[in-house]
Amino acid sequence: MNYQILFNPYAKSGHGANEARALDTILAGDQLTYTSMPDIRDYAAFFASIAKTDRVLIAGGDGTLNRFINDTAGIVIRQDIYYYPTGSGNDFWNDVTNQSKEKRPIQINEYLRSLPTVDVNGKTSYFLNGIGYGIDGYCCEVGDIQRSEGKKNVNYTAIAIKGLLFGYHPVRATVTVDGKTQRFKHVWLSPAMNGRYYGGGMEIAPAQDRLNPDRRVSVVVMHCASKLKTLSVFPSIFKGEHVKHDEMVTVLTGHDIQVE
Repeated sequence: MNYQILFNPYAKSGHGANEARALDTILAGDQLTYTSMPDIRDYAAFFASIAKTDRVLIAGGDGTLNRFINDTAGIVIRQDIYYYPTGSGNDFWNDVTNQSKEKRPIQINEYLRSLPTVDVNGKTSYFLNGIGYGIDGYCCEVGDIQRSEGKKNVNYTAIAIKGLLFGYHPVRATVTVDGKTQRFKHVWLSPAMNGRYYGGGMEIAPAQDRLNPDRRVSVVVMHCASKLKTLSVFPSIFKGEHVKHDEMVTVLTGHDIQVE
């Protein structure tokens, strides 16, 4: 079998190329052609240049996949698409394989169809896992700053806990789902989720099914006036048990979600 392996060298803090080379052993006996994804300037031309029987294998993390679905938007892909996780968080992998520890390529064509979109500042983009609002966005911002300063292993959980204690202040939020509006005070986060996981292992939307036939997404609003209680409940997100605290966690599902 011929595999066109598209790898992201920047995945896993710059170790993506080495991580992808594990496929030499996993797919021993198959024909492997490696291409660095930043070198691909025209995906339509790339797919036209390979055989329809070739398997295209993406080696990267969640950011790699999200970039891929947007860079290939509107292109009719006839090849089978496979995925091998080489990222830091691998939330997509954890979702579709139920946190499988065995890392072998899986076919993902069905997960790349009918994806939700997000509109931010007039720009529309597809998203694979989720769109964060609140302290999760704060964590990304702080993480980017740390990375720009040379830090290799950014710990988003540590950033979130520090943010809960000091750096982030909850806000009021207006959430409209399919025309129905609810207003919340003391909102810490309010992500819209296509899958269950985000943030490197947080099971923020445990009931969300990314292949649900209605194509609904979930918005999870965590709202609480007490910083101490929020801090005590926050770790339960990693096991999806935070939703049991319905006095401070509201889960809404629908097709059109607006967060202000």
